[in-house]
Amino acid sequence: MYDPDTGEVQALVPLADRGETTAAITSAAEAQRAWAEWNPQRRARVLPRFLQLAEQEKDTLARLLSAEHGKLVADAHGDLQRGLDVVEFAAGAPHLLKGEFSDNAGTGIDWDRDRHFPVDVLRKAAGLGLGGVHVREQHGGSALGRADGVLVFEAPASGCPAIAGYLSIHNMVAWMIDHYDDASQRERRLPRLCAMDDLASYCLTEPGAGAAPGYVVMARTGEPGPRGISAFLVDKDDPGISFGPNERRMGWYAQPTRQVVLDGVRIPADRLLGRAGEGFRIAMNGLNGGRLGIAACSLVGARSALDRSLAHLADGEAFGARLLDAQALRFRLAGMATELTAARALDARDPQAPYLCAMAKRFATDTGYSVADRALQLHGGYGYHAEYGIEKIVRDLRVHQILEGTNEIMRVIVARGLTEALG
Repeated sequence: MYDPDTGEVQALVPLADRGETTAAITSAAEAQRAWAEWNPQRRARVLPRFLQLAEQEKDTLARLLSAEHGKLVADAHGDLQRGLDVVEFAAGAPHLLKGEFSDNAGTGIDWDRDRHFPVDVLRKAAGLGLGGVHVREQHGGSALGRADGVLVFEAPASGCPAIAGYLSIHNMVAWMIDHYDDASQRERRLPRLCAMDDLASYCLTEPGAGAAPGYVVMARTGEPGPRGISAFLVDKDDPGISFGPNERRMGWYAQPTRQVVLDGVRIPADRLLGRAGEGFRIAMNGLNGGRLGIAACSLVGARSALDRSLAHLADGEAFGARLLDAQALRFRLAGMATELTAARALDARDPQAPYLCAMAKRFATDTGYSVADRALQLHGGYGYHAEYGIEKIVRDLRVHQILEGTNEIMRVIVARGLTEALG
């Protein structure tokens, strides 16, 4: 090995002989066959954790690779990153989901136009582990941590934020059941939820399309205040449940929303989620994960809008010059990219404290909407036309500032977390 700048020899590295090379190729082929035999859901469970660990230990791995093969540490870093890129692609989950949700931008636009809830695509996503991101593996889940789990919303959010938002809600409810319900209810409900044969939601349904089988309902069962609230699972077929008409909204057209009316509904005692009086705590803990999911959806939807803006400005011209070469527009793009990077760094880390989740949700959803809105502006009149898909992203991301607690409430939670430390 030699220094490419000076030509000076840095180390003598023996080449592998024919037998060693043959053994390495054989081992790689066997590993590839074994990997291909794993079902996509198992691969999807392994991939995010492997990539996270590899990223955490990248410096250590690069030094080991450098010492073992006589490479410069910088070159070893590059080799590792290329290997991780190959692993991520080969695992199938991100690649397939990007094909479903984002490679064909028209799909999301068509779903939005037709008010179509794509249950078939959701079930494909479930086959890759997206139906039970935070559910333990013995119940069919992917068993990722809260922060790790936000990774799975990236591909759906880039093509259709409304469907990614539904995935976030579905996973939040599944986590609540896995974490708080008794063993018999977990065994009965979670495998179907993880496969998305049943769809969980905040009172979301669509006739004839695998409607949500159950709803997490918070009801007062005792004293005034949060300690008097309990959580229950109510099935869609329970007597006394009825549904209002599909609501008309500014965005999220691909996700139907209806009012659920409970009139004299009676349910057995085993439908209690957790213990009596724990409903408020269960709801708040569930929302911690939901806020991270919605934050991830906002960031990736905005990233899609930014990428489309780059392509649009690269193709467009004004006064004989490429739009992308105009310094003012380049500065706008730089500001948008910087804010997204900052928001992503906050979103993807420690979700343990509720006020940190509130920080992530508030900052990421505000940033996501702001970037998408500026991306629309950069498209000029084209951005206002439905066929370009930018106006849909803007409409869909706007509600993220309201979902899982409004961003005004997020500020209250953050302020409370700061002041409580003072006593």
